[in-house]
Amino acid sequence: MKIFHGTVEIAGQMGILSSALNKKGHYSIGYNTFHSYLGYEDCLINTDQPGLEESFEEICDTFDLFHFHYGSSIFRDLSDLPELKRLGKKMVMHHWGNDVRFHDKARNHNPFVYTGDSPPNEVIHEKLKTITTFIKEAIVQDYEVYDYVKDYYEKVHVVPIAIDLVHFHPHFPAFDKKRPLLLHAPTNRDFKGTQHVEKAIEVLKEEFDFEFVMIEKMNHEEAIKLYREADIIVDQFLCGSYGLLSVEAMALGKPVLTYIRPDLINTFPEDLPIVNTNPDTLYDNIKLLLHHPELRIELGKKGRKYVENVHSHDVVVEKLLNIYSQLND
Repeated sequence: MKIFHGTVEIAGQMGILSSALNKKGHYSIGYNTFHSYLGYEDCLINTDQPGLEESFEEICDTFDLFHFHYGSSIFRDLSDLPELKRLGKKMVMHHWGNDVRFHDKARNHNPFVYTGDSPPNEVIHEKLKTITTFIKEAIVQDYEVYDYVKDYYEKVHVVPIAIDLVHFHPHFPAFDKKRPLLLHAPTNRDFKGTQHVEKAIEVLKEEFDFEFVMIEKMNHEEAIKLYREADIIVDQFLCGSYGLLSVEAMALGKPVLTYIRPDLINTFPEDLPIVNTNPDTLYDNIKLLLHHPELRIELGKKGRKYVENVHSHDVVVEKLLNIYSQLND
C-alpha cells in the first residue's frame, strides 16, 4: 500500500506510524503543515497549506490510502474529500482530542477538564458532519476521545499512541539518589494543569529535598535527554487520560503521575501502572513517591513493560494494518 498521512503532526504520530508501515514493506509518509518548536522530522514532508494544495494531483496519483489527522485534509475547507471518494481512495480520519472535545460533554464526566483549546461545539459538529459525508471510519487513541465522535462515524477504532522503542532505552530511578528529580513538561500549561503542579511543589519543597525542572518550548530530542534523568514525571491532571509524555516516560522506566477519569479506568489494560492523580491528590501522590524510592523503581519497571506490550509501534502497526485492510468493505 501507499499511505498518505496528513496534515497535522500531533505528538510525532504521523512520522512514527509511517516509519512502522515502511518497515512492513509499505510506502508511507506524512505531509505536515503544523510546525512547532518540537521539531518532528522523521518520515515527514514539512510543507505549508498552499504548497500542499498545489501538490494535490501528484498526491492523488501517488497514494491509494489517505490517513488524515486532527480533522484536517489536504484542502483547508475539506473540498478534496469528495474528489478522493470519487477516485475510490480509501480514507480514515484520526481524531486526537482537542479537535473534537465538545465542551459540555467533556464536563459531564470530568470536573477538572480544560477545553479552552477546542473550537466551539457548533464548529466541531459542522466539521464532523462534513467529514463523515465522505469518511465513514475514524481512529482515536482512547475512550476519552471515542465518546465525542462515536455518534458521527459508522465505525470508530481505538488505537493506542505509538512509540518507537529504539529511541527509548530504560533508565530506571536510582534507589539511593539524595535529591530526586521531578520533571513537568507542559506544551500548554492550562491543558496540563500546571498551576496545580506549581502549588504542590511549593508546599513539598518545605518538607523534602528534591529538584524540580519545568521543560517548556524545547526541541523534542533535547527534552528526551532530560526525561532520562528524571526520577518522577508529573504529567497532566485535567484531561482524564494520558498522552505521549506519559508513554515516553514509562518507556524510559519512570513513574508517572497523570489523571485517568474513574469511568475510563477499565477501558485501559488492567496493568496500567500510572499513579492516578487529580488536582486534589497531587500533593499526596508526589509525597508518596518521594517517600518511597522502591516504589519509584517498581512503577518504572512496570511502565516499561506496559509500553512494550501496548504502545510499541510494532504492536500498534498491526492494529492499523487490520483497519486499513477492512476500509470500504
